[in-house]
Amino acid sequence: MIQQGIAIGVVGAGTMGRGIAQLFAEAGHEVRLYDVQDGAAVRARDFVADLLRRAADKGRITPEQAQAVLERIQLQTTLDGLAGCDVVIEAVIEDLGVKRELFRTLEPIVGDQAILASNTSSLLVAEIAAACRRPQRVAGLHFFNPVPLMKVVEVIPAVRTAPETVATLRQLVQGTGHRAVVAADQPGFLVNHAGRGLYTEGLRVIEEQAATPAQVDILIREAAGFRMGPFELLDLTGLDVSGKVMESIYEQFQHEPRFRPSSLVRPRIAAGLYGRKSGEGWYRYQGQQRIEPERQPPPPLPDGLKVWISRDAEQHAGIATLAHKAGAQVVSEMSQADLLVLQPWGRDATSCCVAQGVDATRAVALDPLPGLDRHRTVMLSAVTTPGARDAALALFSSDGVPATLIGDSPGFVVQRILVTIVNIAANIAQRGIATVADLEDAVKLGLGYPQGPLTMGDAIGPMRVLTILRNMHACTGDPRYRPSPWLQRRATLGVSLLTPEAPRT
Repeated sequence: MIQQGIAIGVVGAGTMGRGIAQLFAEAGHEVRLYDVQDGAAVRARDFVADLLRRAADKGRITPEQAQAVLERIQLQTTLDGLAGCDVVIEAVIEDLGVKRELFRTLEPIVGDQAILASNTSSLLVAEIAAACRRPQRVAGLHFFNPVPLMKVVEVIPAVRTAPETVATLRQLVQGTGHRAVVAADQPGFLVNHAGRGLYTEGLRVIEEQAATPAQVDILIREAAGFRMGPFELLDLTGLDVSGKVMESIYEQFQHEPRFRPSSLVRPRIAAGLYGRKSGEGWYRYQGQQRIEPERQPPPPLPDGLKVWISRDAEQHAGIATLAHKAGAQVVSEMSQADLLVLQPWGRDATSCCVAQGVDATRAVALDPLPGLDRHRTVMLSAVTTPGARDAALALFSSDGVPATLIGDSPGFVVQRILVTIVNIAANIAQRGIATVADLEDAVKLGLGYPQGPLTMGDAIGPMRVLTILRNMHACTGDPRYRPSPWLQRRATLGVSLLTPEAPRT
């Protein structure tokens, strides 16, 4: 059991190390901070002092509380100063050799009952623990930046980590007010693993020239309700960093197609287009201010426009009402119409036109996913005429709801990105990498998604998610879209994706 005020060692006083030190000092623990670089620990403590002073100035804490937190961060000049610590957390360079040597050196300094925890974000904890005499006392403890504000921490047991080590670390984290989630020692652990879908599928969309990066981001924000789209996030984290993570997870999962990185990334890294820190990435920046691409106003609605709506359109009545209010006429015969409207799930407009015998030159598809009242997605076929294109954009913008025009794409943009996120999450649950509850909370807290991924799948409808994936798989032949068994079983049984596995004992 964790007692208030235990001694916690932190090795590494960079961005992560100083954040970890602040978090545990604020929780009432004695923190001993060490860094091999002269002056680094002093600078870290000064940085925390400045944060605490500003918090006191704003009335969030008292000056006395700020001083008490600062006094609990004790600087050490050697590793020997960590003797007697109950837990030591390393936040040093992401290098296996460095971390293994550090733990090998620490073991004789700290007591036999001390826990050694690594803040690694990409290395297997088992490989770090292999250098230790007591691997049962070694685990991963992965924090996110900025540590005091990001309210989730991954506890990663290696193959030989003792259950009591995991329990102690969970309790330690939860005592800070953060959510501790347990993740298996697998590539990307939990948060980075679950976050692959947004990036890789967003990149896939622009690879296919179906939409621009700005259009993808707009749709993910405004139609799907995310705080940021994939390309905004890549610019924020830095493409040089994110690109390495994408490559690493793909390699470590033995080239699993669901995690396949994009060939667009390496040339951009070579060109120095990292994002905010380089002044240009998927967007251009002036200082830290992004230069937004200009949004063009929709064209005027053609006089006497006649619209045909596919009988199997999910929002047939809503589209008809919109057309009537705009002054267009809804007709029952395709031959009479200037504009033909389809609403496919997981298919592209062209294949739907062929399957339904629809004239593709006059056809567009409207994404039927919820979010129609926030932002619409209009998809062209491969041969939609400019006249039909402009008429569709005018019609679907006529009530003031913004609409984005995209090229032919199986699953539009939002459908394909959301179901990829759901499918990866279902596979995480299938493999037991995390519990459903930990998975849902980790994604909301660590990635900032509006819902947990399986809750997101339930909102779309498990059978609909399965249909979209199957249709995308059939349309593209790409195994990245093959549905997870976890998803298939729950969808075909008609139960929630949050339903856990049946107990075996």
